[in-house]
Amino acid sequence: MKSIVILISGRGSNLRAIVESGLQVGAVISNVADAAGLDFARARGIATEVVEHRAFLSREAFDAELAAAIERHAPGIVTLAGFMRILTDGFVRRYEGRLINIHPSLLPAYPGLYTHRRALEDGVKIHGCTVHFVTPRLDHGPIIVQAAVPVLPGDTEEALAARVLRQEHRIYPLALRWFTEDRLVIENGIVRVMGQDASQSILSDQ
Repeated sequence: MKSIVILISGRGSNLRAIVESGLQVGAVISNVADAAGLDFARARGIATEVVEHRAFLSREAFDAELAAAIERHAPGIVTLAGFMRILTDGFVRRYEGRLINIHPSLLPAYPGLYTHRRALEDGVKIHGCTVHFVTPRLDHGPIIVQAAVPVLPGDTEEALAARVLRQEHRIYPLALRWFTEDRLVIENGIVRVMGQDASQSILSDQ
């Protein structure tokens, strides 16, 4: 099974979901020394590293050191799980085809930040999350899997975010398992999932 290196900046709730799914996690790397997700990884015997972005004068220098830390663990996949740094084009291209992110909206709607707030302000009826391959264009890479949740009357930003997060914990391990099993094929910018579970590329809140 391909080993996964997970990049985090905070509590690591998606990290926890990935680990508890039984996938092989080789290392967890954070740009924040006191990120709570590091403690979870250490408690599970997973290697951890810290590459603090504030110690570097440029994004390029930070990304070079981050790549060096990643390579020490020979990953098959690099995943972003609440990693709050915009990566340089050079870094993204280095890991093209094996750099995966989860985003809290139904892309291409609401790239960037404050997705739940923007969805509520626009009055949308369906919201959700997306697992996608990372490309130099922020939050616009080929989509692997999505999960949708209804926007309910009286929803707050916090309530909607919590409902979406539950779906993130479902679909991120699923997408990574497909990758480790060599079931993902990108054709003309579109991801196909090989095998009988291809119909699961769109999930809904039950």
